[in-house]
Amino acid sequence: MTNWTVTEGYHAGVDYNYEYHAELNPLRLNLALLNVDLVAPVTSTACELGFGQGLAMNLHAAASTTQWFGTDFNPAHAVFAKELASASGAAASFFDQSFAEFCSRPDLPDFDFIGLHGVFSWISDQNRSTIIDFINRKLKVGGVLYVSYNTLSGHAAFMPMQELLTRYVELHGASGHTLLSSMDRALEFAAKVLAASPLCTQANPQLANELKTISGYNRTYVAHEYINRAWTPMSFSRLAEWLAPTKLTYACTARWFDTIDEWNLTVEQQAVLNEIPDIKLRETVRNLMMNRRLRKDYWIKGARRITPQEKLEGFRRQRVVLAVPRSDVSVEAQAILGNFSPPKSVYEPILDALADHRPRTLGQIEQAVNDKGINLSLIMTVVLALVETGALFPVQDDTVIKAARTQTDKLNAFLCDSARYRVTQSVLVSPLIGAGIVDVGRVVQFFWHAMSLGKKQPSDLAAHASQIFRAEGMTILEEEKLYTPPDGNLTALTAAATIFTEKMVPVLKALQIL
Repeated sequence: MTNWTVTEGYHAGVDYNYEYHAELNPLRLNLALLNVDLVAPVTSTACELGFGQGLAMNLHAAASTTQWFGTDFNPAHAVFAKELASASGAAASFFDQSFAEFCSRPDLPDFDFIGLHGVFSWISDQNRSTIIDFINRKLKVGGVLYVSYNTLSGHAAFMPMQELLTRYVELHGASGHTLLSSMDRALEFAAKVLAASPLCTQANPQLANELKTISGYNRTYVAHEYINRAWTPMSFSRLAEWLAPTKLTYACTARWFDTIDEWNLTVEQQAVLNEIPDIKLRETVRNLMMNRRLRKDYWIKGARRITPQEKLEGFRRQRVVLAVPRSDVSVEAQAILGNFSPPKSVYEPILDALADHRPRTLGQIEQAVNDKGINLSLIMTVVLALVETGALFPVQDDTVIKAARTQTDKLNAFLCDSARYRVTQSVLVSPLIGAGIVDVGRVVQFFWHAMSLGKKQPSDLAAHASQIFRAEGMTILEEEKLYTPPDGNLTALTAAATIFTEKMVPVLKALQIL
């Protein structure tokens, strides 16, 4: 493994999963930063370093007027990403260069937004330094950095096991085994080592459970997440030290649920945190208390505070739309201390005001629920919770929606057509919200494809999907029974198509996906 597939300890020869991370969407910034009294930038240029398959970057480029640039060391990733960009016609430039090569390009613009999902945990210190220099030079004043990374608090106990797995894979990979097959051997070997190490398991009783959990993960995910020589979980304080040369200020977490102390921390823990004035130490302690494994944060270059009145007016102007059927909405949050949700008497009237899936400002919602005793502060809480669960989305300006519609139509057509031949991410993209609707299901993409051909009735949608299944020799799983083509497949698909037309089609039309 001495060729391009290993870069300073990072394995790039295994294609990454087709993942979509909503936090990489600059459109989410306004609500997140308003909530902490900060001004969000208007994003005209954006960059993603380590874009994986380029799915998020493509969706956000197609559904906006933002110019996107990015790099990923794996050329297969860049090829797929360019294929998507070519289909949509979006302003997105994908490269397969190393960070050192890409970050030194003289033809890149300055950026309003730079995204780093996970990569800071997996790369060498030299590459981290390259990225820090890039952020310092290329992120505009007022611009935002999104960075997610593995935290030391949640991964420290597993670090010796990660070292064992990585060294084992390197040893056996060098002898001719593929990386993925070597991982199976490595996980079996690690389990054998733990079984013969009672002192280790007694001192760290969760280690065996964690190894068992990881063994059940997709091997592609495990390769990218763990099998890297440079894998470095870090504390918040350590990340802040890395970012110090960039003049960035910590803005807020991209995970709103993590900010609610009452849901995540005991009274005693909150008292300890309240005694810590230094934000770096406070957030490091918070990670430890929550045993946090992953952080997703926004940092800003030149934070500008707003007054309480500006904050309220900013929220009142913000448009949102309900992006799932009203009956499917859940506002329950999974937090450290249990599952929580706002009071039903508060969120039900707000959902009723949004149930027709038409964009509304928070000010309009405020007027609609005023007689229920629900003030703007409560509306903000429910809205942030619904955005976190993926039920609610911020809405773009009408001019951007109109400009993006042609691109999103083309990309949805490509995604749904290609779903007939390959399994990637089951996603559709909306110009209204400038984002992707993820995990819609491959069958839904088949139904969308059928509707694009003029089919409307559930029976016709089902027949279209069934034909695809027959052509591919595939089956679908319903109620734990495997139906085989053509009869069982058609029965299950007709039921699914009926639900689709009754519940999802109105939503997809409102989101301008259909």
